[in-house]
Order: sequence, then C-alpha cells, then structure tokens
Amino acid sequence: MKKILLATLAAVIASGAVLTSVQTASAQYYDGPYRYDRRGPPPPPYRDPPRKQRHHGNGSVIAGGIAAGILGGVIAGALANDSGPRYVEPPPPPPPRCWFEDRQVRNSYDGGWHMESMRVCQ
Repeated sequence: MKKILLATLAAVIASGAVLTSVQTASAQYYDGPYRYDRRGPPPPPYRDPPRKQRHHGNGSVIAGGIAAGILGGVIAGALANDSGPRYVEPPPPPPPRCWFEDRQVRNSYDGGWHMESMRVCQ
C-alpha cells in the first residue's frame, strides 16, 4: 500500500513539474550572432493579456483549498499509518504435562507410612 501511494505521489509531482507554466518561446531563425538584416528585428516578447477575476463571491477558491487540504491530509495520514513490521510476542510455551499419583510418604510423627496424592510433572 505504501509503494502504491508513493508511486502516485511521485506521478503527481512529476506531472506538476511538466505542466508548470513557462515563458513562451520566440520562434525565429538564427543565422549566427544576431543577423536580422534580412528578416527585420525580432518580434516583441509575448505578454499575457490581463485576466478578469471571475469569482463572483461564490467561494470556489476556498472550496478548492479545503478539498486540496483534505486530500493531502488523507495521503499524509495513509503514509504515516503504515509503520512497517511490528514486533509480535511469541506464543507462551505449552503447559507441562502433569498428573496426580498416590505415593507412600513417611509420617514424621509416629515413624509410620501413609498414602498421599502427589502431583507429578514431566
């Protein structure tokens, strides 16, 4: 998932770099060091005409900023959440096999013997 998001982010950045606005190129012949004697002077540089702002107070710029912020937050959250491998504790060892057996035990009070149930584990 992390690789997919990083590849998508790289594609967005690369496409943004390709589509950035640059100055327009001046198409003219080049005959060496500035020889315009046959064709006249170079054309004047192109200047964009002034744009009219068409927001009309409808908040489209604010909505676009909010949408971009939410999308960036989702991408950043997805990248931050994928923390990689985690330590998982191994399962506990199986309990020992135990059972009860009746055994004769010496009685310390009168020197005799009696039977007791004792737990025996392997």
